[in-house]
Amino acid sequence: MVTAGAAVLFFRLAIPHKFFDLNIYRHAVQWWAEGNDLYDYAQRDFLQGALYFTYPPFAAIVLFPFGFLSLGAAGAIFTIGSIATVFLTTKWLIEAEHLPPWPRTLPLAVPLVAVPAILIIEPMRENIMLGQINMLLIALIIFDSLKLDRWRGVGVGLATALKLFPGIFIVYFLVTRQWRAAIVSSATAAAATLLSAAIAPRASWDFWTWALWDTARVGRNDYTGNQSLLGLLSRLVAPAQPSRVIWLVLTVAIAAFGLFRAARATRAGDIVTALALTGLIGGLISPITWPHHLYWFVPALISVFASALDRGRRSPLWLLFAGGYLITVLGVVSLVNWGVAAVPTDTLWLFLARNAFVLLSFVLLIFMPIRHYAMPKVH
Repeated sequence: MVTAGAAVLFFRLAIPHKFFDLNIYRHAVQWWAEGNDLYDYAQRDFLQGALYFTYPPFAAIVLFPFGFLSLGAAGAIFTIGSIATVFLTTKWLIEAEHLPPWPRTLPLAVPLVAVPAILIIEPMRENIMLGQINMLLIALIIFDSLKLDRWRGVGVGLATALKLFPGIFIVYFLVTRQWRAAIVSSATAAAATLLSAAIAPRASWDFWTWALWDTARVGRNDYTGNQSLLGLLSRLVAPAQPSRVIWLVLTVAIAAFGLFRAARATRAGDIVTALALTGLIGGLISPITWPHHLYWFVPALISVFASALDRGRRSPLWLLFAGGYLITVLGVVSLVNWGVAAVPTDTLWLFLARNAFVLLSFVLLIFMPIRHYAMPKVH
């Protein structure tokens, strides 16, 4: 009932956004079905000009049926599916944290408290109102990491074949010496990619030889919605371009530090924190990270909440939890129209407001606590 009510509300809220990303999916596969080259499709955007279909061909094959549905029908499926996925993933994450008072109240606490609280943060608002595919990827990754054992890696592999961002979790498997999961995820991603090449050889050739490398197809690096490290650096010097050497050095340092902490969390059995850290690393080091990519604030804040409960009501972790949650609710693009001009962030207020999610990601990467008795442990 809660999921159905939330789905109706979000479906109506999404009307002003016109399910913009879902429309790109639908129109791109329609264009493709008419015999055109998939990666030539462009959709106008009043903020950033033309935006293109940028996912691997495997995603286009999975999304192909939605090209033959009306926007209303496709939007309803995406909305209900996303909200149902939030319910499932929230339940899995809370169960994995083994919060002492929750076993008795979990059946009510998830739909009545946790899920509504998650649905109002900007990453989820943007996911649902734009009609994004991200929650499918999130479900695959979390189910893989928390529920699978022998076949761990299949979900991450499929998610990586759909959208390259989840590939950071294959790196996480390697760093944490989960060799079987790393092999399974890599083989699954490769198999899905080869299957796509067999079904759509021209689209596969186009994607891997030029479309993947054309960053202008995704959007402007300096746009406020880009909450990656490169976005922060770009906004400091816009309309000029930041030093790619500086960006690369910082990216390597962030990845090394974050994966070191993720490995420590994994050894301690705190898989939720390890997942959150890995997802936040991906958001920081990716050239472009939109707010709807940053679902990983959810497991991060659940982890902080669990540790704050462990340490008592006077723990400073409550401030981290409350401040982090407030930032995710206020967001970076929902409440302020930043316009289209490529202008530098030359005041402290602009720097904080336009980089709120980048800065929160840094804070969580450094200060997110690791619970040394969390379960389940990785074998």
